[in-house]
Amino acid sequence: MKLKPGIKIAISGKSGCGNSTVSRLTAERLGLRMINYTFHTVAEELGIDFHHLCRMAEKDPRWDILVDTKQVEMAREGNCVLGSRLAVWLLTDADLKVFLDAPLEVRAQRIHKREGGDFETVLRQTEDRDERDHARFLRLYKIDNNYYQFVDLIIDTTNLSPEEVVDRIVERALQVPWDGVPTEGEPLR
Repeated sequence: MKLKPGIKIAISGKSGCGNSTVSRLTAERLGLRMINYTFHTVAEELGIDFHHLCRMAEKDPRWDILVDTKQVEMAREGNCVLGSRLAVWLLTDADLKVFLDAPLEVRAQRIHKREGGDFETVLRQTEDRDERDHARFLRLYKIDNNYYQFVDLIIDTTNLSPEEVVDRIVERALQVPWDGVPTEGEPLR
């Protein structure tokens, strides 16, 4: 099977689900552009602390709007993987929408392993970020990021390596029809 020309794949998941890693690996495996313009990117560009930028975004919607608008503009060109918290909601014409899921404790363990620090603090920060993000997305876009059952593929990443997650996404991406007609058979979930 061949990949649909101009394909747009949107991958979302909460912090610690492997969204950035899986999006990058999926883009590499399929030979697509990777779009992962996030608050981390903006914080680096401005030379400010990531957590400080997140707090600024809670008070000023222009930060979210900047990131989200830039992502969608970049993705509209096609032949890409857009990995972001809201990709599956904002890239409305995505050919494949994927949501990565994992329990809070698993996500906090991954963040702790990646960034260090005290695990209980990381757990609390991850839970707090989930709550703040949820409230902000509802306020800004009326998006409930706890409701993602509309996507094409939901993957619980708890017991999967990033490569195993990518295998599932690539398999489904190769099934995306070129004419907009659904393929026969059960959807992969």
